[in-house]
Amino acid sequence: MTKQVTGGPLLEDVHRVIADRACSVLSLDIFDTVLWRRVPRPADAFALLGSRLRDAGLCPPWVTDATFRRMRIAAEDAARRGRDALGTEVSLFDIWRAMPAGIFGSAPLEQLVGAELRLERELTAVDLDVAALVQAARKQDVQVVLVSDTYFTEDQLAHLLDRPELGPMEDVRIFRSNQHGTAKATGLWEIVLRDLGRSPEQVVHVGDHEIADHEVPSALRVRTVHYSRFDEPYLEVLKREREPVAPFGDHAPDLDDRHGDFGLTSLRAKAVRAGVPFTTSALDVAWRYGAGVLGPVLTGFAEWAAGKAHEAGVRRLWCSMREGELLSRLINEAARARGWDVEARPIWLSRFVTSLAGLDPHDTDAVHAFIRTGYRLSVRQALAVLELQPGDVPSLAAELDTVIDNGDIADRVARALTETPHLCNRLAVTVTTARERMIKSLRKAGALDGAAAPGAPDGGDAELTLVDLGWGGTIQLQLAKALEIARIGVRVSGLYLATGTRAERVYLAGLRAEGYLAQAGHPEHVAATVTRSPEIVEQCVSALCGSLLGFTEDGEPVLGETSDTPTQNAERRTVQDGVLAFQHLWNRYVAAADGGWPDLTRPGPGRDRLARILVTALRSPTADEAAVFGNWTHEDNFGSSLVTTLMPADLKPVVPYLSPGDLDDLGMRDSFWPALIAASDTGLGAMARAIADDAIGPEAFDPAGEPYETRLRYRTADDQWHDPIRRRVRINHNGLSFARIAFEHHDTVDISLAIPGRPAIVRVDWIEAVVIAGGRRRERVLRWDRPEDFVGLHYADCRYLGGSLMEFDTSYAAVWLPLARRAGTPTVSSAQVTIAFAMLPQSMTGMAPRMPVDRRAERAARAARLSERLRAEYRTAGVKGVAAGAGRVARRKLGDTR
Repeated sequence: MTKQVTGGPLLEDVHRVIADRACSVLSLDIFDTVLWRRVPRPADAFALLGSRLRDAGLCPPWVTDATFRRMRIAAEDAARRGRDALGTEVSLFDIWRAMPAGIFGSAPLEQLVGAELRLERELTAVDLDVAALVQAARKQDVQVVLVSDTYFTEDQLAHLLDRPELGPMEDVRIFRSNQHGTAKATGLWEIVLRDLGRSPEQVVHVGDHEIADHEVPSALRVRTVHYSRFDEPYLEVLKREREPVAPFGDHAPDLDDRHGDFGLTSLRAKAVRAGVPFTTSALDVAWRYGAGVLGPVLTGFAEWAAGKAHEAGVRRLWCSMREGELLSRLINEAARARGWDVEARPIWLSRFVTSLAGLDPHDTDAVHAFIRTGYRLSVRQALAVLELQPGDVPSLAAELDTVIDNGDIADRVARALTETPHLCNRLAVTVTTARERMIKSLRKAGALDGAAAPGAPDGGDAELTLVDLGWGGTIQLQLAKALEIARIGVRVSGLYLATGTRAERVYLAGLRAEGYLAQAGHPEHVAATVTRSPEIVEQCVSALCGSLLGFTEDGEPVLGETSDTPTQNAERRTVQDGVLAFQHLWNRYVAAADGGWPDLTRPGPGRDRLARILVTALRSPTADEAAVFGNWTHEDNFGSSLVTTLMPADLKPVVPYLSPGDLDDLGMRDSFWPALIAASDTGLGAMARAIADDAIGPEAFDPAGEPYETRLRYRTADDQWHDPIRRRVRINHNGLSFARIAFEHHDTVDISLAIPGRPAIVRVDWIEAVVIAGGRRRERVLRWDRPEDFVGLHYADCRYLGGSLMEFDTSYAAVWLPLARRAGTPTVSSAQVTIAFAMLPQSMTGMAPRMPVDRRAERAARAARLSERLRAEYRTAGVKGVAAGAGRVARRKLGDTR
């Protein structure tokens, strides 16, 4: 557990000074130190004031929140500039006198000032860490004074400071800038020291302003603590979230009329700086991600889940592992802080276990779908998952090491497992055993308490409410199916952080599944982002253990090995500590407010703000986040031993070739988090952020004119060419292009690549094909990146120009790659083909001058093709094949086409 420092290390130093009585006066700034507002910036409170004045009939409807905010800012500026020799310090009455009186009808000045004061009272909260300093100073008889640049009068400040957290304030002296006609930076500090009659060294001052609270008093030898509200890394996060940070900049988004930003901006900042200095910068990044990004999102989610249970009278929630350990703790803390009789417990469930428990062993299509869910299992692994021995399925004996990477082999396996009653029964035993063990585990945990026994009269089903991060609701759907098969009367409901469009299966099954930030794919921008790149959230929330593989006979979980490194585990723990630190801070304010603190359970600006925090973090990770999280590993968790990193190693070389649109074209298996790739490159990252911020459309980074596409066709052993698979061709900021296309077919021989998809001169830097060949378990990497690799290829409507240059004359012109022959096998069953190239588009009319051909390269290419053909004929038919081939060449030369 990462140590949390209350109020940060700086306030700990002040506590020690007070405890040692090493000062005689504790001086505090008021706003953003003793009190802070539940808005991102002080001026954002004016927008809420405009809304309230409209609701009260004191302001016309045409004055929007943003308009009133701008008016209020301008009025204060005009009031200060209009003081002439009286100085720039003003009162709230002076500011309201500068407002256009006609807009507010006959409302007296006192009423308008009072409305603003009431809003300030509602929006301000006592900084609990600073309040602890006040209490400590009183115990040690250290005098407390307040020094503030403010337009509030003494009575107004007394009203704002009358809080139980601060205790009685009658003995606290307040030095106000508008009282003395000068600000802290221009003379107020001299007045404070003179009136106190103390030497500067006896005074310790805490405040947020770098100049007024730090530089100026420090020059007078006052000991100061710069209690900065935001640091630079946090400001960058706010900018990423499109939160205006300039004091008088644009109107802030997602403000609630009553609760502002719910205190999220300030509490996130406090949580971020609450961590101790870390031994590595990576741990600091991890803490900030937990405290500043996931902390508020998961705090809101936990509060919502607990609130839903409380409203429905559900006393117990079940959080599926591995995420359940942290989620149950967050929910229990939320329920305790709000006084709700709700308890959450972790429970061992997984997508794999529930899918097996709910499988219909007699349904070939269902078995096929189950097998394909695991990523590139071998036949041997698939049988092991189903607890079958190789000898149990003789028809698959010759294919045990074949990878199930295409529909044909999956069909053969599924048919083999379901074609005989004997094998169906064996499979049914496996499924039934898995289901019964899972049910035993649920009963031991208490999750099925109140369930009707099979065959008992229908007295209404009990309810089991799952809490999970969500996405497609697979665990809920499969668990409900398994319980229905076992005739256990329990309805399975789900509460999720977000669900995507795949959750429609859950809704069609009549199951209740609610989403906090998104439900059933809506709002689309939230659901699409979260479900496209969920891996970092899952990894950060998961417990430090392997994935669930099944259960023992007595219902105990069987866990797989974990591939996490000690470094990743330390960073993950730090993220989780940051999450808990934010929730702890949030709940401190919930408790201190005695029921008056806003909650994050209802739809509206609060949840919209949390969605924006998460979505922008996933769309625009910082370079530091990419450096840390890119090295984290991911386990497939469905019977496969596959382990990959969040920043795939095979994509690192292609980063210079990528355009923002190429990131969107990547599949989930290409990259779990495409934005992480963008963050690793300055130019690509800037473009991706501009698109994510809606500053520019993605089409701005695409070539002008008609779009064109790289097309891949594959030829199978029956000599049939199959329909092309297409990918958009783009030219990026480096003048480079990229295409990645994957296909699967059990007996592929060759592929053709129409690389530019239009007439063009192309420099091919490299082509890489990762293939599964000849039923082999391991992937083969085939690469073409040298002139000798390109010389012997077949060119259809295109020409080899020498080196790595090719000229494509038409949109369908293509170069052929002999995948099977290069892999040394008769066929390949699947491949992922990546092309890195640069292109110079040519006229679509075909009338442009053609590039001169390197005759030596042309002769070498012809000789290479001829020798390769002769080798193929020799392998096929020996000397007779070579002679027959030579005869065909001779007849062609003589014009005989027989």
